[in-house]
Amino acid sequence: MNETRTTEWADETLYPFYRQSLSVDRLLYDSKTEHQRIRVFENARFGRVLTLDGIVQTTEGDEFIYHEMLAHVPILAHGSARRVLIIGGGDGGMAREVLRHRSVERVTMVEIDAGVVEFAKKYLPNLSAGAFDDPRLDLVIADGAAYVAETDERFDVIIVDSTDPIGPGEVLFTDTFYGRARERLAEGGILVTQNGVPFLQAEELTNTLRALDALFRDATCYLATIPTYAGGPMAFGWGTDGSARSTDLAELRRRAQTSGIDFRYYTPEVHQAAFALPGYIQRLQP
Repeated sequence: MNETRTTEWADETLYPFYRQSLSVDRLLYDSKTEHQRIRVFENARFGRVLTLDGIVQTTEGDEFIYHEMLAHVPILAHGSARRVLIIGGGDGGMAREVLRHRSVERVTMVEIDAGVVEFAKKYLPNLSAGAFDDPRLDLVIADGAAYVAETDERFDVIIVDSTDPIGPGEVLFTDTFYGRARERLAEGGILVTQNGVPFLQAEELTNTLRALDALFRDATCYLATIPTYAGGPMAFGWGTDGSARSTDLAELRRRAQTSGIDFRYYTPEVHQAAFALPGYIQRLQP
């Protein structure tokens, strides 16, 4: 549909007991694909907003927090990541951040919905910022769970940039998926996952941490606060058989400086502090 100016409010009703609303100052896109309903609209504070089936996925205003923390924490903790797998991330923001690391030689991005990629290029170009044109990016349109089950490639870092565990994203929160993802990690590799807001989605994090604890020697989560993911800090699952989480602050500072990246949110200090969990989240761990 053509863009229209409205006085509408977009209500996100992910939870039965809580909702948030964003003003739809200008509706730019509204279409239903084979997999989901996609909308893009402008909001005075958050810029362009992407929703899938009515649930906020990303906004131009605060996306950098999510993408930087899910990308740079594992890559800088690893220290020598060359091959990275992104499951999901159709808007291109995660690929953008991963590809900012000159040391990364290849990024495989597996997105189930080609429609998401195409509209993101047109309506959210600031998120990908040219990432789709980077020769190091291999874009695969496929089911992420099927991909990790079938490929024989190994990766230094696997980033699960999924939607919430409903609809097409549900399979990415299963024990089977996590087990197969672990098999795709190279020695010392790191798996990180999007796990929602623990205060409102405790079961989602508990289930993931239980699965990761059974698979990895080092399994936990870390946190970041993203305004449009309302309800408290967001959790990112972490699993590795290596010792990357114990990388000291001086070394993280050296790696961050060597990367040459001008971060907007990430700092080595924030990196370390993100693993300090409040009591109510600690109690969600196995």
